Amino acid sequence: MKGILAIAVAVLLAVQPSLADGLNARQKRALVAKEGPGALGQDYDPATAARMFKVSATPSQLPPGQVAARIKDIAQLQSARDNQLVGYGLVIGLSGTGDSLRNSPFTEQSIRAMLQNLGIATEGGQARAKNVAAVIVTANMPPFVQSGARIDINVSSMGDATSLQGGTLVMTPLKAADGQIYAVGQGSVIVSGFTAQGQAEQLTQGVPTAGRVPNGAIVERAVDAEFDDQTVLTLQLRNPDFSTAIRIADAINDYTGQRFGMRVAAERDARTVSVKKPKGVSAARFYAEVENLVVESDTPAKVVVDSRTGTIVIGNQVRISRVAISHGTLTVRITEAPRVVQPEPFSRGETAIEPNTVIEANQPDARVALLDGPDLETLVSGLNRLGVKPDGIIAILQGIKSAGALQADLILQ
Repeated sequence: MKGILAIAVAVLLAVQPSLADGLNARQKRALVAKEGPGALGQDYDPATAARMFKVSATPSQLPPGQVAARIKDIAQLQSARDNQLVGYGLVIGLSGTGDSLRNSPFTEQSIRAMLQNLGIATEGGQARAKNVAAVIVTANMPPFVQSGARIDINVSSMGDATSLQGGTLVMTPLKAADGQIYAVGQGSVIVSGFTAQGQAEQLTQGVPTAGRVPNGAIVERAVDAEFDDQTVLTLQLRNPDFSTAIRIADAINDYTGQRFGMRVAAERDARTVSVKKPKGVSAARFYAEVENLVVESDTPAKVVVDSRTGTIVIGNQVRISRVAISHGTLTVRITEAPRVVQPEPFSRGETAIEPNTVIEANQPDARVALLDGPDLETLVSGLNRLGVKPDGIIAILQGIKSAGALQADLILQ
């Protein structure tokens, strides 16, 4: 009897995969939604995931302006965000380069408060120290850090100190926007800049009044964030674009359709894509699989111009209709050469100064050139043929935009 039962159980176990294989696509999705992906015998397979994430070694055949990139490189989780911290503290141990207490009274008040907290009475005296500087300490607390972790901090002088070189930051509480203390910073300040001064000359390189303390802050309180409890993951694109958002959603749905038998991603707008976590898998493992999917990212056509520095950045999608351009520079030179006029002999006249102004106008011959930009290389070579400087190129681009021939967004900074 026992042998018959064992044979029956073995037959049922052998038939179960075939029953699952006999289900149609709708029945498989219903079974997965009810009992999880394990109902079909699926499990995490690193080899299968590696094949899904494999990128071809051959050159990309994407259209101009599109780049094959991983989801983790073009989007980030909404819950995985930094938190900014700020605090006020003192840097001590400076060699005479600290705040002058007459011009920075808050530094003296901070010194007295610190000494009183240490049990030292300071009444009736006036501090003359030049080795202390008041500073503002800033830091970004990364997501998912726990109590006891260390983070980097930045230190910047807020008084008239000339250098923070060789100083040590005293224990400084760091607060967030809610007013709560999340970290405490302390340590030696590393300054990359320096200053040297003599009787007749002074040399300054870099910024000696700002520094950094690597791993200088200890996290005392973690931000409440339960990542594994989230059922819907929200992806935010770093560069908003509707085409890229749709491609991210399609790539995730293609993968989860093969992996879990269901579509879980949906685009909201040009910046946001919502992804529903399947059952039977942790949020961390699921996002680890999804973030390595490769999609074709796209960017709109833009021309960024900074007139202060003469910097011009032209996107790969920028196109210019066929236009004729004539660019010339008008140079006006005004020279003042006053002359001294002497009176005639025995005329009882007076010596006078007669103004003499010479104005010269010079305009070099300006050639009319045809400019046609079907692609970025042709556009750049056409602008170079005109032989103008960056300020002239900026004026040309603005004129082309006004004429309606620039098929891009012109951003002036």
